[in-house]
Amino acid sequence: MLFRRSLRASAAALALLLPFAAACGGDATATSSSGLSSVTLRVGATGWKGEEAILKFAHLDDTPYKVKWSLFQGGDQQLQAIRAGALDVASSSEIPPVFAAADGKPNFKVVAVQRGTTLNQEVVVPGGSEVTDIAGLKGKKVGYVQNTTAHYFLYELLKQAGLKWSDIDAKPLLPNDGLAALGGGSIDAFASYGTSIITAHQQGATTVGSGKDILSGNFLWSARDSVLESAGQRAATADLIARITKAYAYVRDGRQHEFAKLIATTTHQPLAQAEKDFRAQQAQRPTQARTVGDDTIASQQKVADAFAELGALKSPLDVKSFWSRELNTDLNADLKKALWPRT
Repeated sequence: MLFRRSLRASAAALALLLPFAAACGGDATATSSSGLSSVTLRVGATGWKGEEAILKFAHLDDTPYKVKWSLFQGGDQQLQAIRAGALDVASSSEIPPVFAAADGKPNFKVVAVQRGTTLNQEVVVPGGSEVTDIAGLKGKKVGYVQNTTAHYFLYELLKQAGLKWSDIDAKPLLPNDGLAALGGGSIDAFASYGTSIITAHQQGATTVGSGKDILSGNFLWSARDSVLESAGQRAATADLIARITKAYAYVRDGRQHEFAKLIATTTHQPLAQAEKDFRAQQAQRPTQARTVGDDTIASQQKVADAFAELGALKSPLDVKSFWSRELNTDLNADLKKALWPRT
């Protein structure tokens, strides 16, 4: 899928703040500030550069290394950039790495997990639609964002409703294209996330199904193999994710309203809505990093198995082949460091 124009920032941009975790390793010299001064990390972001914004808000953007943020419509495009050598670190849900590794020759490893919100992951229909539930989608044209959370929860919702994937006329679309198609009447429903979902609601759409309780809330940092081979890049990645995790804790510590002002200004949404969304997301599942474990690998394996069952994968995939625990110790150490934001 070619890189497309990014979504215009709007009310749900915060829902796409899926900050994820990566980790580091290496000797003490490599992890010192002087050792990191020559390091540059190319890092992906989805929706708007929320990770960059929250670091600045929390006064944690003064990294001893350089970070080049790149904006994408989804984690699937970030993993494509990883494969193409255009990114060092990608943030995504559990789904994109599955497809990026499906050829059996991934050039990356999933190195850490970020627990995050699963709100604003929905199947919506336009205002006035006769469809009121997932069962009503039988025979309908349904748009979905391919190889993403939307693809997965739509499939699972159809199964729960007693339907097969073949019972709908499925149309793979990028978020902004799907939003336009829904508004223009060329599709009957749309499965998507974040910005496109909130914008759809602003345009009168209603929810007929949600992925909130289907998705695990595990979001992943995937790093190119070259990052794992570089002590400096490993150290920088671990430091970055520690800062992001602590920046969210800083905001949750009584600064939600002030951060919401930044969100509202950047995304052109009402302040009250920005604050409500942020508080709801953090109440559901506070954004924070954790290391790789048997349970996180098993969670993604369940997703991969579902896509194999659907036929979206040519053959079953053993996901543990592209996970790495190599950085667990260093990530834990970085998260415990005293790096509370300056005021």
